[in-house]
Amino acid sequence: MRKNLPNILTVSRIVMVMIFVVLATLANHAYLSEEWIFPLRLGAYILAILAGTTDLLDGHLARRWNQITDFGALMDPLADKIFVTATMLIAVEYRLMPAWIAVAVLCREFMVTGLRTLAAKKQVVISADRWGKLKTALQMVMLAIAGASWVWEFDLHSAKWFGVRLWYVWIAYLCGIVLVTVLSGLGYFIRYRDLFLHTGDDKSEK
Repeated sequence: MRKNLPNILTVSRIVMVMIFVVLATLANHAYLSEEWIFPLRLGAYILAILAGTTDLLDGHLARRWNQITDFGALMDPLADKIFVTATMLIAVEYRLMPAWIAVAVLCREFMVTGLRTLAAKKQVVISADRWGKLKTALQMVMLAIAGASWVWEFDLHSAKWFGVRLWYVWIAYLCGIVLVTVLSGLGYFIRYRDLFLHTGDDKSEK
């Protein structure tokens, strides 16, 4: 069991995200009666939190137990992208964030995934740096706040805090996340530019 636990967590994240999408889609006032809305949204929110937790656990356990496998190396980043894409699309659908925020974050995620794929072909491992970890932490907090406001139907658009509309504070926070996300991605491309600029014989980077 222990031998396969990191991979089990990775696969479970994908399954939980799929169920989350179904529940979040059904939890619309247009589809079901009022009494079903809150339980479905709460269930979807809990699944998203659990999926995010497995994102932190699977890689950590694989490294700690020295159980890094080809399956895990392939599926873990894919599961991460599925999670981020699904949660952000739901957030956009429910008007919890502007679409351009999701587009900016997802573009960075897929570009870095492409860079890591290229690096893997050249036997170079690109590990997450502190900016990448900060980006992930900020995104998790963002999704937790957005999810909570969605479950309990707290209107970020009209609510005020000391006379200031919370929507403006929320947008400022989202813009900060986009800035950190883009800069962290740019850092990878600058640091590993030889991977895609080098035209001679490939040399593995140690």
